[in-house]
Amino acid sequence: MVTIQTLENGVRVVSEAISHARSVSLGIWVKVGSAEELTGEEGIAHFIEHMLFKGTTSLTAKEIAQQFDRFGGDINAFTTKEATCFYATVLEDRAKDAARILADMLLNSKLDEHEMAKEKSVIIDELASVEDSPEEDADERLWALMYPHHSIGKPIGGTPERVQSFTRQNLIAFMDRFYTPERIVISVAGNFNHSLLLEIEQLFGTFNKTVLNEPRPTLKPANFTNGEGRKAKDIEQSHLLLGYPGLPLKHPDIYSLAMLDSILGGTMSSRLFQEVREEKGLAYSVYSYYASHAEEGAFVIGCAASPENEKQLFETVQSAIQEIIEHGVTAEELRNAKEQMRGSYLIGLESTEARMHRNGNNELILGEHRSEEEIIARIQAVTTKDVAEMANALLRNAPAISIVSPNQY
Repeated sequence: MVTIQTLENGVRVVSEAISHARSVSLGIWVKVGSAEELTGEEGIAHFIEHMLFKGTTSLTAKEIAQQFDRFGGDINAFTTKEATCFYATVLEDRAKDAARILADMLLNSKLDEHEMAKEKSVIIDELASVEDSPEEDADERLWALMYPHHSIGKPIGGTPERVQSFTRQNLIAFMDRFYTPERIVISVAGNFNHSLLLEIEQLFGTFNKTVLNEPRPTLKPANFTNGEGRKAKDIEQSHLLLGYPGLPLKHPDIYSLAMLDSILGGTMSSRLFQEVREEKGLAYSVYSYYASHAEEGAFVIGCAASPENEKQLFETVQSAIQEIIEHGVTAEELRNAKEQMRGSYLIGLESTEARMHRNGNNELILGEHRSEEEIIARIQAVTTKDVAEMANALLRNAPAISIVSPNQY
């Protein structure tokens, strides 16, 4: 059972005890990601995520790493468009130690300028790795095409020039705006007892930051835009991505979109995988995915093929889209998609880390906790008509098209 406690300072603790587990996963979730960044701040949320590993007033970066190696555990972090998360998974008898280190990182990081200079080089190398992955490159370019006037369309890591410009004061000012108690959720899942929750209350329940009342520029609405962008690159394959409008995270029809994704391109038995790869042999990689955020989303179809097959690949994908628009999906396809989603969802919750991630994200972003039974019921409630209507609502729109290819035209 998921339990939620709000500490006196506004920090929320969401916990789920799993008595048969041997591990405990703990995560600090902060409600800020790249979508909150203003002009001049692009990449700063991700930069702060890196810097919180670079030493506190009591531990060096090496000592933080050594501690978790001694625990036999794991510590990591990630930044999305709407959240930043620092998390660790350890054996149950090391949970309090892990909580203390995570709290130290959040509350006492030095943000040392010498470490900042080194980490800038690391992050710039990380950004450069996107150039080595044409699929990632095409995807980032697609989001910029779909949402060109909103930070949701910008790369989470920013640009090398922007990263190089950050100062220690920039980081402190950003954290003062967003790393405040009411925007923080502590998620715990695994084999723990009440004493761990008391420890978490002591560690995270007393810090306070004054919420700054400075006027902030209003972000423009994240309106979907179509268009095409092509980048010529010295690679072997053409990478083609089509982006369509999606749904915001809390939309009541989100499960219909999930079914559309599964049937069209999200699985090995999907229409696109079977037709593009298995029947015509046009591409090794073909897939679809949907991304949902607080106010907007996207439905994306991606594939990669030899340059000489690029035109035929595009036509085949367009034909599959048109077929699902005009004729919908079959009862068998929907039944299979429901079983696939049910299995994937339940199997994905077998680890304490997965539970911690689910609960933290639900509390921070979704704002509610649905039981497994409710999730399955919502999946089962989707009809073929629902999926057909979703396909018509989204896929009749002119897409944004991102191509990274050795072809020059």
